[in-house]
Amino acid sequence: MSSATLAARRDRAFGAGAPLFYNAPLHIVRGKGVELFDAEGRRYVDMYNNVPCVGHADPTVVEAMARQQATLNVHSRYLHEGIVAFAERLAALHGPSIESVVFSCSGTEANEVALRMARLATGKTGIVCTNATYHGNSEAVAKLNRIGADRNAAGDVRAIPFPEKLRPLLPGASEEELTEAYLDRLRGAIRSLEEDGTGFAGLIVCSIFANEGLPDVPRGFMPRAAEIVRAAGGLVIADEVQAGYARTGRWWGYEVTGFTPDIVVTGKPMGNGLPLAATAASRSLVEGFRAATRYFNTFASSPLQAAVGMAVLDVIERDGLRENVATVGAFLKSALAERKAHFASIADVRGHGLFIGVEIASTDAARTPDADRAVEVINRLKDKGFLTSNAGAYRNVVKIRPPLVFARHHAEEFLVAFDATMAELDG
Repeated sequence: MSSATLAARRDRAFGAGAPLFYNAPLHIVRGKGVELFDAEGRRYVDMYNNVPCVGHADPTVVEAMARQQATLNVHSRYLHEGIVAFAERLAALHGPSIESVVFSCSGTEANEVALRMARLATGKTGIVCTNATYHGNSEAVAKLNRIGADRNAAGDVRAIPFPEKLRPLLPGASEEELTEAYLDRLRGAIRSLEEDGTGFAGLIVCSIFANEGLPDVPRGFMPRAAEIVRAAGGLVIADEVQAGYARTGRWWGYEVTGFTPDIVVTGKPMGNGLPLAATAASRSLVEGFRAATRYFNTFASSPLQAAVGMAVLDVIERDGLRENVATVGAFLKSALAERKAHFASIADVRGHGLFIGVEIASTDAARTPDADRAVEVINRLKDKGFLTSNAGAYRNVVKIRPPLVFARHHAEEFLVAFDATMAELDG
Protein backbone atom coordinates (compact mmCIF):
# COMPACT_ATOMS: atom_id res chain seq x y z
CA MET A 1 0.00 0.00 0.00
CA SER A 2 1.35 3.42 -0.92
CA SER A 3 1.94 6.06 1.74
CA ALA A 4 -0.58 8.32 0.01
CA THR A 5 -3.28 5.64 0.16
CA LEU A 6 -2.56 4.95 3.81
CA ALA A 7 -2.63 8.69 4.60
CA ALA A 8 -6.05 8.99 2.95
CA ARG A 9 -7.37 6.03 4.96
CA ARG A 10 -5.90 7.65 8.08
CA ASP A 11 -7.75 10.90 7.42
CA ARG A 12 -11.03 9.01 7.15
CA ALA A 13 -10.37 6.86 10.22
CA PHE A 14 -8.93 9.61 12.46
CA GLY A 15 -10.63 12.61 10.91
CA ALA A 16 -8.50 14.98 8.85
CA GLY A 17 -6.15 17.16 10.89
CA ALA A 18 -4.24 14.56 12.92
CA PRO A 19 -0.65 15.78 12.50
CA LEU A 20 2.10 13.98 10.62
CA PHE A 21 5.80 14.78 10.37
CA TYR A 22 7.52 15.81 7.13
CA ASN A 23 6.29 17.00 3.75
CA ALA A 24 6.24 13.39 2.58
CA PRO A 25 5.11 11.42 5.66
CA LEU A 26 6.95 8.25 6.59
CA HIS A 27 5.37 4.80 6.88
CA ILE A 28 7.50 3.24 9.63
CA VAL A 29 7.08 -0.50 10.26
CA ARG A 30 10.01 -1.58 12.44
CA GLY A 31 12.57 -0.25 14.88
CA LYS A 32 15.73 -1.49 16.59
CA GLY A 33 18.02 0.56 18.82
CA VAL A 34 18.33 4.00 17.19
CA GLU A 35 17.20 2.76 13.78
CA LEU A 36 13.77 2.84 12.16
CA PHE A 37 12.74 1.14 8.92
CA ASP A 38 9.99 2.08 6.50
CA ALA A 39 7.68 -0.20 4.52
CA GLU A 40 10.26 -0.42 1.71
CA GLY A 41 13.01 -1.41 4.12
CA ARG A 42 14.85 1.91 4.08
CA ARG A 43 16.82 2.65 7.25
CA TYR A 44 16.54 5.90 9.17
CA VAL A 45 18.55 7.02 12.20
CA ASP A 46 16.08 8.19 14.84
CA MET A 47 17.32 11.48 16.26
CA TYR A 48 14.01 12.64 17.66
CA ASN A 49 12.17 10.08 19.76
CA ASN A 50 12.82 10.16 23.50
CA VAL A 51 10.03 7.69 24.31
CA PRO A 52 12.14 4.60 23.47
CA CYS A 53 14.94 6.04 25.58
CA VAL A 54 16.94 2.81 25.82
CA GLY A 55 16.30 2.04 22.16
CA HIS A 56 13.48 0.75 20.00
CA ALA A 57 12.53 -2.86 20.83
CA ASP A 58 15.14 -3.15 23.58
CA PRO A 59 15.24 -6.88 24.39
CA THR A 60 15.47 -6.45 28.17
CA VAL A 61 12.38 -4.25 28.23
CA VAL A 62 10.48 -6.44 25.76
CA GLU A 63 11.20 -9.55 27.82
CA ALA A 64 10.14 -7.87 31.08
CA MET A 65 6.92 -6.65 29.46
CA ALA A 66 6.01 -10.03 28.00
CA ARG A 67 6.90 -11.96 31.16
CA GLN A 68 4.82 -9.74 33.43
CA GLN A 69 1.83 -9.60 31.08
CA ALA A 70 1.92 -13.41 30.89
CA THR A 71 1.95 -13.60 34.70
CA LEU A 72 -0.29 -10.87 36.11
CA ASN A 73 -1.53 -7.39 35.33
CA VAL A 74 -4.19 -5.87 37.59
CA HIS A 75 -5.16 -2.45 38.89
CA SER A 76 -3.59 -0.93 41.98
CA ARG A 77 -6.23 -1.81 44.58
CA TYR A 78 -4.41 -5.04 45.34
CA LEU A 79 -1.03 -5.29 47.02
CA HIS A 80 1.88 -5.94 44.68
CA GLU A 81 5.53 -5.74 45.71
CA GLY A 82 6.78 -4.81 42.24
CA ILE A 83 5.11 -1.43 42.02
CA VAL A 84 6.10 -0.56 45.60
CA ALA A 85 9.73 -1.39 44.84
CA PHE A 86 9.60 0.69 41.66
CA ALA A 87 8.20 3.71 43.52
CA GLU A 88 10.94 3.38 46.14
CA ARG A 89 13.63 3.14 43.48
CA LEU A 90 12.29 6.11 41.52
CA ALA A 91 12.04 8.34 44.60
CA ALA A 92 15.59 7.41 45.62
CA LEU A 93 16.92 8.85 42.34
CA HIS A 94 15.95 12.29 43.66
CA GLY A 95 17.02 14.14 46.80
CA PRO A 96 15.61 13.45 50.27
CA SER A 97 12.65 15.82 49.80
CA ILE A 98 11.14 13.46 47.20
CA GLU A 99 9.67 10.51 49.07
CA SER A 100 6.44 9.24 47.49
CA VAL A 101 5.03 8.72 44.01
CA VAL A 102 1.66 8.94 42.24
CA PHE A 103 1.78 6.88 39.04
CA SER A 104 -0.23 7.64 35.92
CA CYS A 105 -0.02 6.90 32.20
CA SER A 106 1.01 10.15 30.49
CA GLY A 107 2.83 13.38 31.10
CA THR A 108 -0.47 15.23 30.77
CA GLU A 109 -1.98 13.20 33.61
CA ALA A 110 1.14 13.56 35.74
CA ASN A 111 1.24 17.33 35.27
CA GLU A 112 -2.44 17.59 36.13
CA VAL A 113 -1.77 15.67 39.35
CA ALA A 114 1.11 18.07 40.09
CA LEU A 115 -1.08 21.14 39.57
CA ARG A 116 -3.83 19.74 41.79
CA MET A 117 -1.27 18.79 44.42
CA ALA A 118 0.16 22.31 44.52
CA ARG A 119 -3.26 23.91 44.66
CA LEU A 120 -4.46 21.65 47.45
CA ALA A 121 -1.29 22.17 49.49
CA THR A 122 -1.34 25.96 49.22
CA GLY A 123 -5.07 26.59 49.16
CA LYS A 124 -4.45 28.86 46.15
CA THR A 125 -5.06 28.25 42.45
CA GLY A 126 -2.69 30.56 40.53
CA ILE A 127 0.04 29.00 38.40
CA VAL A 128 2.97 30.71 36.69
CA CYS A 129 4.55 29.20 33.56
CA THR A 130 6.59 30.52 30.64
CA ASN A 131 5.08 32.04 27.53
CA ALA A 132 6.30 29.32 25.12
CA THR A 133 5.94 26.12 27.09
CA TYR A 134 4.01 22.88 26.63
CA HIS A 135 2.97 20.61 29.49
CA GLY A 136 0.18 18.45 28.05
CA ASN A 137 -3.19 18.43 26.35
CA SER A 138 -5.96 18.13 28.91
CA GLU A 139 -8.19 21.17 29.36
CA ALA A 140 -6.55 22.18 32.65
CA VAL A 141 -2.95 21.61 31.58
CA ALA A 142 -3.39 23.03 28.08
CA LYS A 143 -4.23 26.42 29.60
CA LEU A 144 -0.49 26.74 30.23
CA ASN A 145 0.64 25.99 26.69
CA ARG A 146 2.24 28.45 24.26
CA ILE A 147 0.50 31.51 25.65
CA GLY A 148 2.76 33.70 23.52
CA ALA A 149 5.05 36.62 24.07
CA ASP A 150 2.43 39.22 23.23
CA ARG A 151 -0.02 38.51 26.04
CA ASN A 152 -0.24 37.41 29.64
CA ALA A 153 -2.90 34.86 30.49
CA ALA A 154 -5.89 35.70 32.65
CA GLY A 155 -7.76 33.68 35.26
CA ASP A 156 -5.55 31.37 37.28
CA VAL A 157 -2.52 31.34 34.93
CA ARG A 158 0.19 33.94 34.39
CA ALA A 159 2.94 33.62 31.79
CA ILE A 160 6.42 35.08 32.01
CA PRO A 161 9.00 35.41 29.21
CA PHE A 162 11.24 32.36 29.11
CA PRO A 163 14.80 33.20 30.17
CA GLU A 164 17.29 33.38 27.32
CA LYS A 165 20.45 35.14 26.21
CA LEU A 166 20.16 35.00 22.41
CA ARG A 167 17.17 37.38 22.23
CA PRO A 168 17.27 38.85 25.73
CA LEU A 169 14.58 40.79 27.52
CA LEU A 170 17.07 43.65 27.97
CA PRO A 171 19.44 43.86 24.98
CA GLY A 172 22.88 45.00 26.03
CA ALA A 173 22.37 44.17 29.70
CA SER A 174 24.93 42.21 31.70
CA GLU A 175 24.07 38.62 32.55
CA GLU A 176 23.37 39.61 36.16
CA GLU A 177 21.05 42.42 35.02
CA LEU A 178 19.32 40.05 32.63
CA THR A 179 18.73 37.47 35.36
CA GLU A 180 17.21 40.17 37.54
CA ALA A 181 14.97 41.37 34.70
CA TYR A 182 13.50 37.90 34.18
CA LEU A 183 13.09 37.45 37.94
CA ASP A 184 11.20 40.74 38.07
CA ARG A 185 8.71 39.32 35.58
CA LEU A 186 8.24 36.34 37.90
CA ARG A 187 7.69 38.61 40.87
CA GLY A 188 5.18 40.61 38.86
CA ALA A 189 3.23 37.50 37.83
CA ILE A 190 3.03 36.33 41.44
CA ARG A 191 1.94 39.77 42.56
CA SER A 192 -0.76 39.86 39.87
CA LEU A 193 -2.21 36.55 41.06
CA GLU A 194 -2.26 37.70 44.66
CA GLU A 195 -3.76 41.10 43.86
CA ASP A 196 -6.71 39.72 41.91
CA GLY A 197 -7.60 37.28 44.70
CA THR A 198 -6.59 34.12 42.82
CA GLY A 199 -3.55 33.54 45.00
CA PHE A 200 -0.28 31.89 44.01
CA ALA A 201 0.08 28.10 44.12
CA GLY A 202 3.25 27.47 42.17
CA LEU A 203 5.63 27.75 39.23
CA ILE A 204 5.83 24.97 36.63
CA VAL A 205 8.76 24.75 34.21
CA CYS A 206 10.49 22.21 32.08
CA SER A 207 13.82 22.12 33.87
CA ILE A 208 15.77 22.84 30.68
CA PHE A 209 13.04 24.82 28.86
CA ALA A 210 12.88 22.25 26.09
CA ASN A 211 9.81 23.46 24.24
CA GLU A 212 11.05 27.02 24.42
CA GLY A 213 14.02 25.91 22.30
CA LEU A 214 16.64 24.87 24.89
CA PRO A 215 17.70 28.49 25.54
CA ASP A 216 20.92 29.42 27.29
CA VAL A 217 19.45 30.53 30.61
CA PRO A 218 21.02 33.54 32.35
CA ARG A 219 23.21 32.39 35.23
CA GLY A 220 21.42 31.87 38.53
CA PHE A 221 17.89 32.27 37.20
CA MET A 222 16.39 28.95 38.29
CA PRO A 223 17.79 28.71 41.86
CA ARG A 224 16.77 32.29 42.53
CA ALA A 225 13.36 31.74 40.93
CA ALA A 226 12.81 28.79 43.27
CA GLU A 227 13.66 30.99 46.26
CA ILE A 228 11.17 33.65 45.13
CA VAL A 229 8.43 31.05 44.63
CA ARG A 230 8.88 29.54 48.08
CA ALA A 231 9.11 32.96 49.75
CA ALA A 232 5.71 33.72 48.20
CA GLY A 233 4.23 30.51 49.60
CA GLY A 234 4.25 28.58 46.33
CA LEU A 235 5.66 25.27 45.18
CA VAL A 236 8.16 24.57 42.38
CA ILE A 237 7.09 21.93 39.85
CA ALA A 238 9.81 20.49 37.62
CA ASP A 239 8.42 18.95 34.44
CA GLU A 240 11.07 16.33 33.66
CA VAL A 241 9.11 14.54 30.94
CA GLN A 242 11.70 15.60 28.37
CA ALA A 243 14.57 16.68 30.63
CA GLY A 244 14.77 13.63 32.90
CA TYR A 245 15.92 10.02 32.71
CA ALA A 246 19.55 10.78 31.84
CA ARG A 247 18.65 12.93 28.81
CA THR A 248 21.15 15.63 29.84
CA GLY A 249 23.87 13.27 31.04
CA ARG A 250 22.53 13.71 34.58
CA TRP A 251 19.51 11.89 35.94
CA TRP A 252 17.47 15.09 36.03
CA GLY A 253 17.36 18.35 34.17
CA TYR A 254 16.99 20.29 37.41
CA GLU A 255 20.51 19.16 38.31
CA VAL A 256 21.74 20.99 35.18
CA THR A 257 19.87 24.24 35.82
CA GLY A 258 20.65 24.16 39.53
CA PHE A 259 17.44 24.10 41.55
CA THR A 260 15.56 21.77 43.88
CA PRO A 261 11.91 21.12 43.00
CA ASP A 262 9.06 20.39 45.40
CA ILE A 263 7.21 18.25 42.84
CA VAL A 264 8.77 16.31 39.95
CA VAL A 265 6.86 15.07 36.93
CA THR A 266 8.20 12.30 34.68
CA GLY A 267 6.68 10.53 31.71
CA LYS A 268 7.57 9.49 28.16
CA PRO A 269 10.89 7.62 28.57
CA MET A 270 9.91 5.82 31.79
CA GLY A 271 8.27 2.92 29.96
CA ASN A 272 10.27 2.90 26.71
CA GLY A 273 6.95 2.85 24.85
CA LEU A 274 4.62 1.52 27.57
CA PRO A 275 2.38 4.33 28.92
CA LEU A 276 3.97 5.25 32.25
CA ALA A 277 4.27 8.56 34.08
CA ALA A 278 4.73 9.75 37.64
CA THR A 279 4.31 12.70 39.98
CA ALA A 280 6.79 12.55 42.87
CA ALA A 281 6.96 14.77 45.94
CA SER A 282 7.31 14.69 49.71
CA ARG A 283 5.14 12.22 51.57
CA SER A 284 3.13 15.04 53.12
CA LEU A 285 2.31 16.56 49.71
CA VAL A 286 1.37 13.22 48.20
CA GLU A 287 -0.73 12.15 51.18
CA GLY A 288 -2.51 15.51 51.24
CA PHE A 289 -3.37 15.01 47.58
CA ARG A 290 -4.56 11.46 48.13
CA ALA A 291 -6.71 12.41 51.12
CA ALA A 292 -8.42 15.19 49.20
CA THR A 293 -8.94 13.37 45.89
CA ARG A 294 -8.83 9.60 46.49
CA TYR A 295 -7.05 9.56 43.12
CA PHE A 296 -7.26 6.30 41.18
CA ASN A 297 -6.06 5.42 37.69
CA THR A 298 -7.13 2.02 36.32
CA PHE A 299 -3.99 1.47 34.26
CA ALA A 300 -1.46 3.04 36.61
CA SER A 301 0.51 1.58 39.52
CA SER A 302 0.17 -1.78 37.81
CA PRO A 303 2.50 -4.80 37.91
CA LEU A 304 3.13 -4.26 34.19
CA GLN A 305 4.22 -0.65 34.71
CA ALA A 306 6.48 -1.80 37.53
CA ALA A 307 8.19 -4.54 35.52
CA VAL A 308 8.81 -2.32 32.51
CA GLY A 309 9.81 0.70 34.57
CA MET A 310 12.35 -1.36 36.49
CA ALA A 311 13.74 -2.82 33.26
CA VAL A 312 14.30 0.67 31.80
CA LEU A 313 16.21 1.78 34.91
CA ASP A 314 18.21 -1.46 34.81
CA VAL A 315 19.30 -0.84 31.21
CA ILE A 316 20.25 2.79 31.85
CA GLU A 317 22.42 1.78 34.79
CA ARG A 318 23.78 -1.51 33.41
CA ASP A 319 24.83 -0.03 30.06
CA GLY A 320 26.22 3.25 31.40
CA LEU A 321 23.82 5.32 29.34
CA ARG A 322 24.26 8.49 31.40
CA GLU A 323 27.94 8.40 30.60
CA ASN A 324 27.21 7.68 26.94
CA VAL A 325 24.84 10.63 26.77
CA ALA A 326 27.39 12.98 28.32
CA THR A 327 30.24 11.85 26.05
CA VAL A 328 28.41 11.57 22.74
CA GLY A 329 26.29 14.64 23.44
CA ALA A 330 29.36 16.78 24.13
CA PHE A 331 31.00 15.57 20.91
CA LEU A 332 27.91 16.28 18.78
CA LYS A 333 27.19 19.68 20.33
CA SER A 334 30.79 20.79 19.88
CA ALA A 335 30.87 19.59 16.28
CA LEU A 336 27.61 21.39 15.47
CA ALA A 337 28.84 24.57 17.17
CA GLU A 338 31.86 24.54 14.85
CA ARG A 339 29.44 24.64 11.89
CA LYS A 340 28.26 28.14 12.92
CA ALA A 341 31.37 29.56 11.30
CA HIS A 342 30.65 27.77 8.02
CA PHE A 343 26.88 28.10 7.55
CA ALA A 344 25.34 31.55 7.81
CA SER A 345 21.83 30.37 8.72
CA ILE A 346 23.00 28.74 11.98
CA ALA A 347 22.44 31.40 14.64
CA ASP A 348 23.12 29.25 17.69
CA VAL A 349 23.74 25.72 18.94
CA ARG A 350 22.48 24.90 22.42
CA GLY A 351 21.57 21.99 24.62
CA HIS A 352 22.56 19.45 27.21
CA GLY A 353 23.65 15.86 26.69
CA LEU A 354 21.68 14.24 23.89
CA PHE A 355 19.21 17.09 23.62
CA ILE A 356 20.56 19.68 21.19
CA GLY A 357 18.93 22.54 19.34
CA VAL A 358 20.31 24.20 16.21
CA GLU A 359 18.75 27.64 15.78
CA ILE A 360 18.07 28.55 12.16
CA ALA A 361 17.74 32.26 11.40
CA SER A 362 18.10 34.85 8.70
CA THR A 363 21.36 36.74 8.43
CA ASP A 364 19.94 40.16 9.31
CA ALA A 365 21.18 42.04 12.37
CA ALA A 366 18.29 40.76 14.50
CA ARG A 367 18.89 37.13 13.43
CA THR A 368 15.18 36.82 12.70
CA PRO A 369 13.96 33.24 13.30
CA ASP A 370 13.51 31.34 10.02
CA ALA A 371 10.99 28.56 10.60
CA ASP A 372 10.57 27.85 6.89
CA ARG A 373 14.26 27.12 6.49
CA ALA A 374 14.25 24.94 9.62
CA VAL A 375 11.42 22.90 8.08
CA GLU A 376 13.46 22.57 4.90
CA VAL A 377 16.45 21.38 6.94
CA ILE A 378 14.52 18.63 8.70
CA ASN A 379 12.89 17.44 5.47
CA ARG A 380 16.23 17.24 3.66
CA LEU A 381 17.77 15.42 6.62
CA LYS A 382 14.87 12.96 6.50
CA ASP A 383 15.54 12.35 2.80
CA LYS A 384 19.14 11.54 3.77
CA GLY A 385 18.00 9.08 6.44
CA PHE A 386 18.04 11.15 9.65
CA LEU A 387 14.88 11.99 11.58
CA THR A 388 14.74 15.30 13.45
CA SER A 389 12.02 17.91 13.93
CA ASN A 390 11.61 21.67 14.27
CA ALA A 391 10.61 23.14 17.61
CA GLY A 392 11.11 26.10 19.91
CA ALA A 393 9.19 29.29 20.55
CA TYR A 394 9.55 30.29 16.89
CA ARG A 395 9.53 26.75 15.42
CA ASN A 396 12.96 27.47 13.95
CA VAL A 397 15.11 25.16 16.08
CA VAL A 398 16.24 21.83 14.62
CA LYS A 399 15.48 19.51 17.53
CA ILE A 400 17.92 16.64 18.06
CA ARG A 401 16.85 14.20 20.78
CA PRO A 402 17.77 10.59 19.95
CA PRO A 403 17.42 7.49 22.12
CA LEU A 404 20.08 7.34 24.83
CA VAL A 405 21.87 4.49 23.05
CA PHE A 406 22.84 6.86 20.21
CA ALA A 407 26.57 6.30 19.66
CA ARG A 408 29.44 8.40 18.36
CA HIS A 409 29.43 6.64 14.99
CA HIS A 410 25.77 7.63 14.58
CA ALA A 411 26.74 11.24 15.35
CA GLU A 412 29.56 11.16 12.81
CA GLU A 413 27.21 9.72 10.19
CA PHE A 414 24.67 12.45 10.95
CA LEU A 415 27.25 15.23 10.63
CA VAL A 416 28.00 14.18 7.04
CA ALA A 417 24.29 14.48 6.18
CA PHE A 418 23.96 17.73 8.12
CA ASP A 419 26.90 19.31 6.29
CA ALA A 420 25.46 18.29 2.93
CA THR A 421 22.04 19.67 3.85
CA MET A 422 23.36 23.02 5.05
CA ALA A 423 25.61 23.35 2.00
CA GLU A 424 22.60 22.79 -0.26
CA LEU A 425 20.58 25.48 1.54
CA ASP A 426 23.28 28.06 2.29
CA GLY A 427 24.98 27.67 -1.04
